[in-house]
Amino acid sequence: MAALGEALRAAVAALLLLGWGAHGLYFHIGETEKRCFIEEIPDETMVIGNYRTQLWDKQSESFLPSTPGLGMHVEVKDPDGKVVLSRQYGSEGRFTFTSHTPGEHQICLHSNSTRMALFAGGKLYREERFRMTSESTNQRVLWWSIAQTIILILTGIWQMRHLKSFFEAKKLV
Repeated sequence: MAALGEALRAAVAALLLLGWGAHGLYFHIGETEKRCFIEEIPDETMVIGNYRTQLWDKQSESFLPSTPGLGMHVEVKDPDGKVVLSRQYGSEGRFTFTSHTPGEHQICLHSNSTRMALFAGGKLYREERFRMTSESTNQRVLWWSIAQTIILILTGIWQMRHLKSFFEAKKLV
């Protein structure tokens, strides 16, 4: 899991639809990197961005499906530096904003993943495995105690019959 943590790459396909034309971007960012783009956007223009994040596995040199918790943070600033959009999204989705001021808008994307999030994924796996082991052990202890109880009852019945036959043979009963 740590090798995957070091090999994390967020593959982001951002499709920005601006005005009558459309511009597409495809880029890779690391787990702690931040990518910003400056785009000239006219007044009152709706901008839609589609993205997808995936883990890059160095060993197989291919993208893996994203893990739960992996996502994208999108922040958009208008030409005056005011934040138009600042929001956390899931591993795949779409963000939308409308420009209210014409000019150069700054669109920044970065993964919300950290090494701690990847370690948390490993921790959850270990917790799940530990829980399964505990339940299995609990089940075995339950059956062992039932078996011991049955053996104890059968031993008690055998002893009473044996003592009864002993006393009958000695004619004490």
